[in-house]
Amino acid sequence: MEPTGPIEDDPNLTDKKFPGNPTKSYRTRHPLRVVGEVQDWQGHLPEQLQSMRENLERLKQQGIEAIEE
Repeated sequence: MEPTGPIEDDPNLTDKKFPGNPTKSYRTRHPLRVVGEVQDWQGHLPEQLQSMRENLERLKQQGIEAIEE
């Protein structure tokens, strides 16, 4: 992906969970231009997805939002 406008570090990950931005996680309000396609990506196992969903639900019940604006 290639940004067509300004980008910023994703505050959900940057300097909270990981110092700096080692995960290369960004946000933008502008469109992204597709410049290539990943051919060999493999998704998470169903058990991992379920664990992630349960953790998000637990955080929601604690009043912690997953996305920060």
